[in-house]
Amino acid sequence: MSVSNPTLITFVIYIAAMVLIGFMAYRSTNNLSDYILGGRSLGSVVTALSAGASDMSGWLLMGLPGAIYMSGLSESWIAIGLIVGAYLNWLFVAGRLRVQTEHNGDALTLPDYFSSRFEDKSGLLRIISAVVILVFFTIYCASGIVAGARLFESTFGMSYETALWAGAAATIAYTFVGGFLAVSWTDTVQATLMIFALLLTPIIVLLATGGVDTTFLAIEAQDASNFDMLKNTTFIGIISLMGWGLGYFGQPHILARFMAADSVKSIANARRISMTWMILCLGGTVAVGFFGIAYFSAHPDVAGPVTENHERVFIELAKILFNPWIAGVLLSAILAAVMSTLSCQLLVCSSALTEDFYKTFLRKSASQLELVWVGRAMVLLVALIAIAMAANPENRVLGLVSYAWAGFGAAFGPVVLISVIWKDMTRNGALAGILVGAITVIVWKHFELLGLYEIIPGFIFASLAIYIVSKLGTPTAGMLSRFAAAEADFRLNK
Repeated sequence: MSVSNPTLITFVIYIAAMVLIGFMAYRSTNNLSDYILGGRSLGSVVTALSAGASDMSGWLLMGLPGAIYMSGLSESWIAIGLIVGAYLNWLFVAGRLRVQTEHNGDALTLPDYFSSRFEDKSGLLRIISAVVILVFFTIYCASGIVAGARLFESTFGMSYETALWAGAAATIAYTFVGGFLAVSWTDTVQATLMIFALLLTPIIVLLATGGVDTTFLAIEAQDASNFDMLKNTTFIGIISLMGWGLGYFGQPHILARFMAADSVKSIANARRISMTWMILCLGGTVAVGFFGIAYFSAHPDVAGPVTENHERVFIELAKILFNPWIAGVLLSAILAAVMSTLSCQLLVCSSALTEDFYKTFLRKSASQLELVWVGRAMVLLVALIAIAMAANPENRVLGLVSYAWAGFGAAFGPVVLISVIWKDMTRNGALAGILVGAITVIVWKHFELLGLYEIIPGFIFASLAIYIVSKLGTPTAGMLSRFAAAEADFRLNK
């Protein structure tokens, strides 16, 4: 492969820029709060775009366009569900979680917050929630590493083993060095790159296929049912796709962005920016897949790679329709989507191991510098385990993303949502919610009951468990007073 390959040069420049941002963030990282939450200093723009970028992985530019290309608009229900879920998460959870974590021991992680909010002296709540994070996120990290490897493999003709390390190395480097600030700053750059790619590409495809009318006629000629939102769907199928939106309430890597905002006042503006970004990105993604139907039906001679693997529709359109340098920038957007999500997941796992195990149970007297370096070591440890899991591409790790999303959504979603809006929730209620949510997801997935996505029964049963068990006990005076103070703070400053 020629070293002058424009796509390769673009990738190298892009990766070098991300690592440079990591070293810039290193200079602002003085203690564990800086490393895990950026010292709660994120403004509204960085909060908004890093929340969006950490959420949208390679699925945004590969999986969803491929599904739309294959089946038409009936696959877009998942996008609608995600938009609704993300909006409700910003509306009900973001601001309240920001003040509740501050009023409850200045909590840096979700297990830390649960432990302080419910005065759990036993450590059981902290341990169980940290274990849930580590199990599901290690699987999640592995899926991100596989997606990055697939991109390098298909773009540069590398062997899978080489691509695995090439794709993971840069993300590990800037997360290791710069921690949360590096992840958030790079997410902002990556979110900008993603929206540029997803707005430009469908416009160029539309022009290449002769404009709106010609494109729609070509899609209709290929299969008129491509326009049918209800094609091959059932009520349970639509509910299952929409149910993805429930997952937002429990995703630790997204919730961490809310906790890191510089103030509650930033949240409303961040919500508007983030939702605009998300709607435009998802709209662009659907358009790429949909217009791709018209393009490749008119150009069957170049449709081979997409016919073989429909998830390559964005990659192939970028290569065919753009100057190689611009194509390199657009393909970097896929790398951006993969890297932004993977870096957040590595950091959340590192946070759980450092704050919730090492500092709490092993070294209560550890200095801030020691904790930062333990955090960095944990990033490496989790990354190596994830790479080992991803080493065999036949593991089908990517198929576990929906499982991990459901696991977090059902185990943590109801606990987080109810804990910030209901003062009478108790420690045993929280414990019951996490356990019932996680167990329901595992059992429902195993038996594939009713063909319903496991997050929906998991979320419902966990919410019922929280309410019923909390009603059997009473919160302490301290829990009630901290909740009231945080809620007053929220209402005063929102």
